Amino acid sequence: MASALLAGIAVLIIGDSHLTTPKYLITSLHEDLVAQGAQVHTLGVCGANAAEWMVVTPGTCGSAERIDKGPVKLRGETAPTIPIKTLIADEKPNLVIIVMGDTMAGYKMTSFPKTSIWTQVTGLTKAIASTKTTCVWVGPAWGTEGGKFNKTFARVELMSNFLGNNVAPCVYIDSLKFSKPGAWATTDGQHLTEAYYKVWGDAIAKQLVTLPAVLALKKK
Repeated sequence: MASALLAGIAVLIIGDSHLTTPKYLITSLHEDLVAQGAQVHTLGVCGANAAEWMVVTPGTCGSAERIDKGPVKLRGETAPTIPIKTLIADEKPNLVIIVMGDTMAGYKMTSFPKTSIWTQVTGLTKAIASTKTTCVWVGPAWGTEGGKFNKTFARVELMSNFLGNNVAPCVYIDSLKFSKPGAWATTDGQHLTEAYYKVWGDAIAKQLVTLPAVLALKKK
């Protein structure tokens, strides 16, 4: 991957459990962006949905944080989210990346929680838009069907399509386009193996640097 494509750009990455374990995207995606010259702060809270990034909300299953080339720091089982407006005010990132979708898809629910998701997603994107910060939303990957989260290909596709139509003004990265259903191995249906978190992180980073909204940051 070419270096310095993101030189001088400060990136804030927030999201759910895909960012909370050292072998997950907090390593692969984070390091890809650092390698391209970005200043990167990644903050993940397991189980957190979009609404919970609007107010301080205790976590339930772990949290992690990483800054630039530093190590992944585990924040504890109940470490809370930090409201997005607080993060942006304190850090003044050029780009916010949200990695979220699996936590809100309602895999164990019979019906798709459309109204709840719409309210949460639009609330978070409007909060970011009010700060005039460029935003990219990364949707969920296929994973594998079953496991303890009852993930299904039909529901994750529904979730991804819904996000794609509702995250504006954030730009949407559709992770389903990176592979075929079930092609990436998981440990529990939802969380990928280390090798495939590397593949996913690389794919996100590769697409990110082609987005007009991101390219425009280089011109400022």
